[in-house]
Amino acid sequence: MEAAQGIGSLRYLFEEYAFDTDRRELHRGADVVSVAPQVFDLLDYLIRNRERVVSKDDLINTIWNGRSVSDAALTTRLNAARTAIGDSGDEQRLIKTLPRKGFRFVGKVQEAHRPTSATAIDPPAQPPRPALPLPDKPSIAVLPFTNLSSDPEQDYFADGMVEDIITALSRFKALFVIARNSSLTYKGRAVDVKQVGRDLGVRYVLEGSVRKASGRLRITGQLIEAVTGVHLWADHFDGYAEDIFDLTDQMTARVVGVVAPKLEQAEVERTRRKPTENLDAYDHFIRGMAEYHLWTKEGNAEALTHFRRAIELDTNFASAYGMAARCYAQRKAAGWDSDRAAEIAQTILLARRATLLGKGDALALCTAGFALAWVAGEVEEGAAFIERALALNPNLAWGWLTSGWVKTWFGEPEIAVEHLARAMRFSPQDPHMISMQSAAACAHFFLGHYGEALSSAEMAVREQPDYGFPRFIAAASAALAGRPEAAQKAMSRLRQLMPNLRVSNMNELIPLRRSADLDRLAEGMRKAGLPE
Repeated sequence: MEAAQGIGSLRYLFEEYAFDTDRRELHRGADVVSVAPQVFDLLDYLIRNRERVVSKDDLINTIWNGRSVSDAALTTRLNAARTAIGDSGDEQRLIKTLPRKGFRFVGKVQEAHRPTSATAIDPPAQPPRPALPLPDKPSIAVLPFTNLSSDPEQDYFADGMVEDIITALSRFKALFVIARNSSLTYKGRAVDVKQVGRDLGVRYVLEGSVRKASGRLRITGQLIEAVTGVHLWADHFDGYAEDIFDLTDQMTARVVGVVAPKLEQAEVERTRRKPTENLDAYDHFIRGMAEYHLWTKEGNAEALTHFRRAIELDTNFASAYGMAARCYAQRKAAGWDSDRAAEIAQTILLARRATLLGKGDALALCTAGFALAWVAGEVEEGAAFIERALALNPNLAWGWLTSGWVKTWFGEPEIAVEHLARAMRFSPQDPHMISMQSAAACAHFFLGHYGEALSSAEMAVREQPDYGFPRFIAAASAALAGRPEAAQKAMSRLRQLMPNLRVSNMNELIPLRRSADLDRLAEGMRKAGLPE
């Protein structure tokens, strides 16, 4: 079902969405929705074949080229596709599952061709977004590297390369580095680096590509001054696949040398840190990160499996322990946990191992610290690890996010709001803004800003309708803001997601340290209709 020659690309319009097959973009109104390449392909196939039921085998043969795929992996991709278009497994408004038969796109679709010389069917023009001010130190965004390998499954490998470079650059206190999640929103898109600079508020942009074939690896990179579009540096690095860490180190050192020439060579040497010497363990870690960022129950389970496999292959892999602990934290916040006592015990075991092995690893420290505070209720100890992580890497968006959470629990919501603003600045287009929005809602609630709290919570709910915690804050905020209908609506869904939640056991969900805060929350939840 291709567009006629000379007409342009084919677009599918449904509800408030526009699905552009040529540009490989999904629009919701005027906004571009971040979609992983494999999820885009799945949506494309379902929409094109919407007149029939598509079997599991059809999807595997088309999307995975017939390779063996677990049911959990397929379910994860379907849920991610549903989330991208505002659907869910419960609602199945657009993508319907027919038991023992397959799947079908059931939304009403209008086909449109994009004229090659006109933009009449583009989303309505919006006022230009004001450019973010440039920080007072060298600032850089590392855009997604293009996967030039023949195997589309190697996308995660290219993403892992970007994450490594961002992590290495972020260790420099003299640099302002945009977080991974905001950078990856540009994946699969043709970008104007000048616009990227304005959107993200950075002076420099790094682009690159990765080609992996027959055991050989080539990494290319080019550094561009976003304000002028001038290319400052370009180079490529060749080697064997097992040399990936050395090649990454070389590129990072060269970029830093251009961006911040006054940095001493000793600082460059500090970037030469490898998360693990075991390539198989690293492979599982990157796959786990990809699944974790899907923010689904199935993705969480897959991520935990990968992180545990990485730990089996390298028992000293601190970040893998930290991310495994973070999976349990995600489970608790969403209401996916099944055996609370067992999951708390596992979280403590993993988090303590991460902090023991990762004393110089900011990611391991902040993920483990948050898990200890949120899941195990060890807020003081968790906060200490998060502070250590920020001392090691003050550019770490997750560090400021987790700090915002613990400051709220300590009864310091003003500081929490400030730290969360920093997190959002380091990752201004984070596709997983849900956690930042939920944390902001929580902080505003305890400041007594119930309207702002409700607004932030509702934004998080729109991002992920099946996530429990923002519903929790939305219910209490709406009740105390004098909006009983909104409170009842949030409470109704919350009780489906967290059926065992009561006023009497609320302190198990949120580890507040001030009795006045717990009393305020209990008041809101009672007014919203939560049983005692």
